[in-house]
Amino acid sequence: MQKIKSTTVVAIKHGNQIAIGADGQATMGNTVAKSNVRKIRKLQNGKIVTGFAGSTADAFTLIERFDEKLNSYGGNIKRAAIELAKDWRTDRYLRKLEAMMIVADASELLILSGTGDVLEPDHDIATIGSGSMYAQAAALALKKHSSNLSAEEMVKESLGIAADICIYTNHNIIVETLEAAN
Repeated sequence: MQKIKSTTVVAIKHGNQIAIGADGQATMGNTVAKSNVRKIRKLQNGKIVTGFAGSTADAFTLIERFDEKLNSYGGNIKRAAIELAKDWRTDRYLRKLEAMMIVADASELLILSGTGDVLEPDHDIATIGSGSMYAQAAALALKKHSSNLSAEEMVKESLGIAADICIYTNHNIIVETLEAAN
């Protein structure tokens, strides 16, 4: 899987909620270029949430393509993700894009990468970006030992922990939620 050195995105499905959050830091090399980038987007009239890590322009291109695939496949998130991954791997222009995405709807949580991967993460926790391993460890511990927290609270706490450790992640956190299908 690609190593994206630029941000942290976390998604957690817990109880009746799916939450996706990201920090707001954009870097150019070792310099903070902007501290409040919005890396979370809602699609399909708020039914689908995406988060991205990597080059902002590349990620916007992928989000647009993903939205087109969603429209082509009636909002079916898994089918749209698979078709985007196929294009991403084979299209000469797309395969040069340096980004990763997490996408979620009420029942699916997926990670998409430029290597053609469409992954359904274990434990209903998805993380991407430079601080992803820190956030994933925190999310696993929170989910295991803090069942009284909501998915949104777990995402915020996981991102906060990652921001304390990863220099490419800051504390300007934005979280979007969806009601999960039971």
